[in-house]
Amino acid sequence: MVKKANRKAIREKKHSRIRNRISGTAQCPRLAVYRSNKHIYAQIIDDDAQTTLVAAGTIEKEIQDAVEHTDDIAAAEKVGEVIAKRAAEKGIKEVVFDRGGYIYMGKVAALADAARKAGLEF
Repeated sequence: MVKKANRKAIREKKHSRIRNRISGTAQCPRLAVYRSNKHIYAQIIDDDAQTTLVAAGTIEKEIQDAVEHTDDIAAAEKVGEVIAKRAAEKGIKEVVFDRGGYIYMGKVAALADAARKAGLEF
């Protein structure tokens, strides 16, 4: 019988393979995405200094008021817009996208496309 690891373990293994190839610097930080069942979060991280420069998520009151549900594509798009706006305020224009081991479709792709439309380059 074939034994398969749970989904979380598989995603974490994919994420570790991705993180071996990409890293954020002060000039080009990393845009990391995390998805839970109820929320989606995004952070812009400088891996050299090990600091979070900008963060946004559907758990924030401002984003919850703007969307009907916190676990759909519209909410992911709103998080992408907010993270790009906050990054622009800090002077961040270019980032490296880290999909966090998730498949690049649905909410993850919507967040990335909204961040690109709002001015982030990756």
